[in-house]
Amino acid sequence: MAERSKVTLRDLQVMKDEGRKIVGVVAWDHQVARIVDRAGVDLVSVGDTVGVNLWGHANPFEVTMEQILVVTQAVRRGVAGALVSVDFPFGPLQEGPASAVQAAIRFVKEAGVDLVKLDGAADHLDAVEAVTRAGIPVFAQFGITPQTALRYGVEYKSIPSAADAVPEELTDQLVTEATRLQNAGAVLLNFTNSGPVVGAAVAEAVSIPVVGGFGGGPWLDGRMRMVNAAIGYAASALDGAPDTYVNVAQLTLQAITSYSEDVRAARQLPGGIPVPPAS
Repeated sequence: MAERSKVTLRDLQVMKDEGRKIVGVVAWDHQVARIVDRAGVDLVSVGDTVGVNLWGHANPFEVTMEQILVVTQAVRRGVAGALVSVDFPFGPLQEGPASAVQAAIRFVKEAGVDLVKLDGAADHLDAVEAVTRAGIPVFAQFGITPQTALRYGVEYKSIPSAADAVPEELTDQLVTEATRLQNAGAVLLNFTNSGPVVGAAVAEAVSIPVVGGFGGGPWLDGRMRMVNAAIGYAASALDGAPDTYVNVAQLTLQAITSYSEDVRAARQLPGGIPVPPAS
């Protein structure tokens, strides 16, 4: 397969200007990173949601800087063409601009990221400016997000679903937040639970691209989705009819069930050493 050309931040800006949608995914491991890069996505984001969705944590606040660095290094090694972003774990941003810059520098030097994603960035404009001054592009997330839920008095498990949208009466407030983030130096925005009214207003109000994962839609400049959600990887997909492109959990259950049956019946395993026929 021919090597794909490297996506740049300028490419994302041109896509917005020309009305072409940006494709982003959230990935947490090397093999998935290689696959999505081959699929031609524009942006791979290493989310702190790895703690909840892969490691079984109750909320994303438990993920540490050292843990997210290891995950990001693995993803970076698998991506050749797409841009790679990483979520700050809870802590460095909240501790102030100096701490945010230090964390961003570590992500660039130790994991080779192209940009860093700051959750709840509208409350930390000074940190957005500081990281930008340090020469590191900022992907700013705003709206009701996993890390800002505490401010709204919302438990992590009670965060609105992907089908919910921010109230339309917050349009002016969120347009203002988006504009301030752009003015602070953010190069890309992630608007959570945008909805077709407020989301469209924000995307129109700023010149930088606005993408959305949780609760996004075609009214934005692009979409983000966790790979594990798109493929039905979670164990919860075994017991329902997940709204996904494929049900990998069900396929995995079938494969391991067949493997177990072969082992118990002393049969040959696919790819294993040939089993001599019984005499």
